[in-house]
Amino acid sequence: MGPAPLSRPEIDAALGSLPDWRLRAYALHAVYAFDTSATAIAFLADVGAAAEAADHHPDVDWRYRHVFCASTTHCAGNRVTARDTALAARIGELAAARGGRPEPALVRGVEIAVDCTDPAALEPVWAAALGYRRGEGGDLVDPWRRGPSVWFQRTATPAASRLHVDAHVAAGEAEAVLQRVRAAGAALTDERFAPAWWVLGDGDGNRLCLCTPAPRPDDGGRAPAGGGPAPGA
Repeated sequence: MGPAPLSRPEIDAALGSLPDWRLRAYALHAVYAFDTSATAIAFLADVGAAAEAADHHPDVDWRYRHVFCASTTHCAGNRVTARDTALAARIGELAAARGGRPEPALVRGVEIAVDCTDPAALEPVWAAALGYRRGEGGDLVDPWRRGPSVWFQRTATPAASRLHVDAHVAAGEAEAVLQRVRAAGAALTDERFAPAWWVLGDGDGNRLCLCTPAPRPDDGGRAPAGGGPAPGA
């Protein structure tokens, strides 16, 4: 029997003592910047050693002087558990010891949304083409979380533009991102569901949804978007 997933209030309480970390979709995320690439690599080794010691392995992505970290518990359905909050605290300590600076504004993700009347008729095509599988939230996800997830929005009246992008940001960053997107020329077309999401359009009317992990109104039973992370502990 694996560890129990934490409730949203429990996750929020835990984040109060994890200032570097943010909730996005189903995972805890943090991004650290280091003074040199060599220091970032050394931090990666630190995280690897800590993961082995805890027998709990996060996703890590090294980009020059930045390291992106995400953690969920695979045996708990790719949800956040106490194992993730404990590992997040340890990673924060390791980053600080190497002089790492958290950059929460970089905690972002992208999802492709497809308006359709029958998701079951479309999902197999996308899954076969992309090599994806169904995630815990019902989305199609990259098993190694390298590409954006895909979800099929059931509607009786699909929009003329059937595809749109959902940009997922941490709740505390949403207002700043929203202002930058609008300043860049986007029109805010629907804010009824804010702060869970805002619907915007570019100059040609292409839709973009800015999404956060805020509690969501009922939207047909769909869980918060983003799918599950790559296989692992």
